[in-house]
This record gives sequence, structure tokens and C-alpha cells, in this order.
Amino acid sequence: MLKYEIIPVTPFQQNCTLFWCDETKKAAVVDPGGDLEKIIAAIENHELTLEKVLLTHAHIDHVGATKALSKQYNVVIEGPHKEDQFWIDLIEEQKQRFGFSYAESFTPNRFLEQGNTVSFGNITLEVYFCPGHTPGHVIFFHRESKLAQVGDVLFQGSIGRTDFPKGDHRTLIHSIRNNLFKLGDDVRFIPGHGPMSTFGIERLTNPYVSDQAVGINR
Repeated sequence: MLKYEIIPVTPFQQNCTLFWCDETKKAAVVDPGGDLEKIIAAIENHELTLEKVLLTHAHIDHVGATKALSKQYNVVIEGPHKEDQFWIDLIEEQKQRFGFSYAESFTPNRFLEQGNTVSFGNITLEVYFCPGHTPGHVIFFHRESKLAQVGDVLFQGSIGRTDFPKGDHRTLIHSIRNNLFKLGDDVRFIPGHGPMSTFGIERLTNPYVSDQAVGINR
């Protein structure tokens, strides 16, 4: 069974997520943006063995502690999609702009694409390519639990920004409507910031991407 703990990190209160397999106690951390000591404390509190770091995209509030965490536990880094190499190359610029003095550049062991899976313990997550907020954004979906970690693609009542370099509003809407919502209205999701919601609620009420907002009558 998949278990999880949401760990808000950095001044941006980014939802770093600790996922683990309840049967094997093997774990993965999604988007370790910072506050490494909080992430380590959660891993130790649940007596877990970290197997890998997973990244939805390469904005610094999501990846700032990636290198440090992977070195601490000697684990691989998987994700994001190769199109986010653009943002990985800008780590030094991002850290100076936002004051993330601890952030280090890194090289993913594996870039991810639509249709890939990632595993830890007895848990397998499906990977969906969802560009728009960044060009190489991916999300992770656990079908058995109907739970997704969507990074900055979709939020409760909002969507990801597209005014950053290589962001694209139309692409983001397409990603949400064609990759996320098709997973099912009853899927709960953990966003990159803020509270959880379901795809069904956002499809009904989200002012940016609901059926009504895109001109679809249900």
C-alpha cells in the first residue's frame, strides 16, 4: 500500500512529498526543494529506506536540495523530462535570484517521458508528460490509490504560471485536460503548493480549466 507525507519546504511552501511502500518501507522523495533536515527527519521518523529522488520539474523551489539528498542517501535522481534541462542549466542563476544558497546543480540519472513508470518497493507510479508550466514537466500517478503528485501543473482553484521562460498557457491547458482529467474525476492530487483537491472538483469549479471555462457543457 502506498503511504505519503507532505512536507512543505522553502519560503515558497512547496509540497515536497515523501512516498513509501508500507510493505517494504522503501521510499521516494518527490521535489526536494529545500529544508533538507525536515525531509531527513520524515524519512527517519517513518524508519524508511530511501531508494530514489523523483522530480516533476526543475524550478529551484522543487529541486534545490536534490543534489544534497541524493548524496546523503546515495540514491538515483529520476525526472523531469529532458526538456527541463533548460532549467537545470539555470540552477546557479535561480539560486542567486531567489536566495537558495544551498542549491547545487545536478544531473538526473534518468529523464522521464510519457508512458514511463518509476518504482520503489512494491509501488509503481505512472509518468505523464505535462508541459506548459515548464517545457519538461511530468506528473506521477498511483493508479491503485487514485492519487497523483502533479507539481505546478494544477492547484486547488488555479493552474501553474506560464509567464516564466518557455512557459505556454495553451500547452498547459492541454496537459491538464488531456493528461490529468482523463485519469478520472475521483483522483486526488497533491499540488506543488497549497491544499489537495480532486480532478473532478477542478473540472467542475476551476476558473481556468473547468469544463465551463473551456466551453464544454457537461
